[in-house]
Amino acid sequence: MASAPPPTIFSPTRRRANRARMRSRQARAKAAHYLADDMVEDVLERLAFLRHEPARALIIGDVTGALATALAAGGVDVTRADPVPVLDELTLDEESPYPFDGFDLIASLGTLDTVNDLPGALVHVRRALAPGGLALMEFCGAGSLATLRDIMLAADGDRPAGRIHPQVDVRAGGQLLQRCGFADPVIDSRQVKVRFSSLQVLLGDVRDQGLNSALARPGPLPGKAALVRAQAAFNARAEGGKVTETFEILTLSGWAKALRPPKF
Repeated sequence: MASAPPPTIFSPTRRRANRARMRSRQARAKAAHYLADDMVEDVLERLAFLRHEPARALIIGDVTGALATALAAGGVDVTRADPVPVLDELTLDEESPYPFDGFDLIASLGTLDTVNDLPGALVHVRRALAPGGLALMEFCGAGSLATLRDIMLAADGDRPAGRIHPQVDVRAGGQLLQRCGFADPVIDSRQVKVRFSSLQVLLGDVRDQGLNSALARPGPLPGKAALVRAQAAFNARAEGGKVTETFEILTLSGWAKALRPPKF
């Protein structure tokens, strides 16, 4: 009997729209990309620590191009892919099988948190690795945007709406890696804390970095009264004129190696 399809939590159309908006906003001089910068720095540090020197790499979701540039400077044959079609890049929908294989490194930055079939996407990543290849997958997970979530709950009052999508936590991520056939799976998280002077700046940074809700059944847009309540909730949380928001970045890593047989 065929397995049931995964539930449709996220809308691929809304996800593509979010990323298209993000790419457009990233063309502005002062666009926020500190999460992408943090992920790139982390990937490079992990590669250096592990002494993994890939010959071929597939880079997915490299918003600024910094990771691809750094790897190419070291002699790596880099293939860039993104869920949104771009003239000078390949196109990739992570819910479909990768049209590539044989990579010594696959790095996915901020693109796996809104797929409906995350186990399926991880299986595709595993199959696209060459023997001995490494996958590094980073995205915002559980614990991210907790302050904004509370603000919007206060804004919605007695009728809370779904505005921030469900997020993967550390425990679930570790189980997924094992289930999808990765050897030596590792998952960890770190926090990026940012202080905001206004709710508008916070929301702008969310849009800049493609973190808008991609829920298949989003709540209604907040009206004027809800926006007033949201601003009041933001002001109530301010310390020294600013509110601190937290972004929790998960990193899932695993190797394409023969799995060790279980011990009995």
